Amino acid sequence: MGIRRSASTLTTTELTDLRDAFSAAYGLTDERGYAFYAGVHGLPLPTYCEHGTSLFLPWHRAYLYFFERALVDALRRARGDQTATVSLPWWDWTSTQAHSTGLPPGYRAGPGGPANPLAAGPVTLNSADLALVRARLPGAITDGANPTTIRDPDLPDELPRASTVSRALRSTTFNSFSTLLESIHGGVHGWVGGAMTAVPVAAFDPIFYAHHSMIDRLWYLWQISPRGINPPARLLDRVLPPFPVTVRQMLDISTLGYEYAVQVIG
Repeated sequence: MGIRRSASTLTTTELTDLRDAFSAAYGLTDERGYAFYAGVHGLPLPTYCEHGTSLFLPWHRAYLYFFERALVDALRRARGDQTATVSLPWWDWTSTQAHSTGLPPGYRAGPGGPANPLAAGPVTLNSADLALVRARLPGAITDGANPTTIRDPDLPDELPRASTVSRALRSTTFNSFSTLLESIHGGVHGWVGGAMTAVPVAAFDPIFYAHHSMIDRLWYLWQISPRGINPPARLLDRVLPPFPVTVRQMLDISTLGYEYAVQVIG
């Protein structure tokens, strides 16, 4: 079972594995690669992601689950080692460290620019979609023939606070919890700026996955709390396209083969 850890506590080896996995996924141009999974959330069309609905949490859990499996496969293929593994870390933007320094250290650009594969992601779109993004979403991606994502983060202390998350965790219905958490989630997208502010290209930025792992972790914390309940029964057998799974199959992370190194939000 894979353990998703805080991005701020990754060991040197874990961070190297994560960077190597992302780099390997960047190099795949088919449905095993980074561009495919980033595109599932936005461009190219059709868009599958769920926002503003009761499927927001289960759809994004499925998305992370299949993307994480793709990262493991890419890492194993690149290293020729079928025992290699990697897990998606979570970015705790409520932490004291985040409110002091902002983005996790492992996701920042090096002194000479974003050589770190977690500092920016390649935006692999056709020419028409690239032109559309540049015209309608200025500041989201770089210029040139091989664009990458851009960030424009706000001040660290403007990130959501633990007290805000605690209020969401006190929700007593699935819909109220999902709505509150999605609102917090949207604020973090806006805080990062650049590509993360725009659904069509947000998932091309590697920080997207650390952010959504935090969202998934908070859902898990709510699920194991006395208040946590399942989504409405009418949703449980809904399929979450393009993934061949239902909401019901996304409810118990132990059956999905991962867990969180839980640090309770105070």
